[in-house]
Amino acid sequence: MPTTPYASTRLAQFIDQRIGELRHKTQADIAIEAGFRNANFITMLKTGSSKLALDRVPLLAKALEVDPAFLMRLAIEQSYGTEMLQILVLLLSAPVSDDELKWLSTFRDASGGSATEPTAQAEKALVEVLKHGA
Repeated sequence: MPTTPYASTRLAQFIDQRIGELRHKTQADIAIEAGFRNANFITMLKTGSSKLALDRVPLLAKALEVDPAFLMRLAIEQSYGTEMLQILVLLLSAPVSDDELKWLSTFRDASGGSATEPTAQAEKALVEVLKHGA
């Protein structure tokens, strides 16, 4: 049996990448903020030797300074597989982050609340805005 059964999961890879990006925090800092007793558990998550319990997602997301809805999707995928994640998204709709809600609110305000389908030109303009740092 492999000692790192979750190493190939997107969650393990994301945690490893994110920890590398957070230069102002140590793994011990992240572990404390996330409510883990042992900083080694962060290493276990990023190497894939352990999976993340779903009830730990909110605090870990806060410690990693990432969207909790995104981290939850990765944790569900890790625990139950891609198919289960797709079923949950289909049945419950895709989770929307706070930042996405702000964009939606801005869109609704700007469009006067109209529910018209965006034109190809409008979609292209929005993609350009987002690519270049809105």
